[in-house]
Amino acid sequence: MVKHHKYYLYTIVILLALSGVSIMIGVGDLSIDNPKAVELLLLSRLPRTAAIILTGISMAISGVIMQLLVRNRFVEPSTTGTTEAAMIGLLIVAIWLPSLPIIGKMAVAASCAVMGLLGFFQLTKNIPPEQPLLIPLVGLIYGGILGAIGTYVAIVYNLLQYLGIWITGDFSGILAGRYEFLWIAGGLALLCYWVADQFSVAGLGKSMSNSLGLNYSQVMIIGIGTVAINSSLVVVTVGILPFLGLVVPNVVSRIMGDNLRETLPVVAGLGAIFLLISDIIGRLIRYPYEIPAATVFGVVGALVFLRIIFARHSHA
Repeated sequence: MVKHHKYYLYTIVILLALSGVSIMIGVGDLSIDNPKAVELLLLSRLPRTAAIILTGISMAISGVIMQLLVRNRFVEPSTTGTTEAAMIGLLIVAIWLPSLPIIGKMAVAASCAVMGLLGFFQLTKNIPPEQPLLIPLVGLIYGGILGAIGTYVAIVYNLLQYLGIWITGDFSGILAGRYEFLWIAGGLALLCYWVADQFSVAGLGKSMSNSLGLNYSQVMIIGIGTVAINSSLVVVTVGILPFLGLVVPNVVSRIMGDNLRETLPVVAGLGAIFLLISDIIGRLIRYPYEIPAATVFGVVGALVFLRIIFARHSHA
């Protein structure tokens, strides 16, 4: 861990600097002369920045867990149908359980995310390991089918506007009292660090894990539960954020290697950093209007995703 201390330091410094920039950006005046500056800071700026950091951490960690469990670096929640399944869960709530409290909505979305994730595992279990690119392609097709089902249901029940909100990850509506459930994702991040070595062993496969004395099924449950809860939390609070869990783990792996216990803090921090940068760009490029952070990162993430695929293919 000592040899990577500089990466930890860089991550902390950049994260703190970007957090300060994020807090200061906005139409409202935060100067000392403004008597409502403290109220603005506590009700809007700090909650928004905290939500961005927690979302970035949760999606980056979910991505690296998915890649270990599937044993493929080209997957993450938004390329396995997990987020689309959570979105369908929210549609179910909006249609049949509209009065359900936020914790109930999260539970329904998480349950649908688990079912969607299990469906992805079922679809990919017979894919030959020598054809790794088939797994993300199957995941994208699977997610596209679930997304199409969600769109059809939304059209039938006149909920297309709500669907648009969930599809695009946006932090403009974050206020105090509307993001606090994301702290659950922070707790799950600590849990993942605690069992990081077990995830690493599980990434070797079921037979190897069992031969080493690991309870493979238990680790799979923890991993699937973490990914499902994180995905549902993010979709319920801010919407879908594509490619974040794909790009960050691959970038960190190329720089620091594959020791999950050593890389996980940087994966979490870099996820928050990338999302902060995307949100800051989205708030500045058409100031005082905003472009959703998911749109900004979606463009960059798609390019990086293609670069990773072609780079791996050229070295095959």
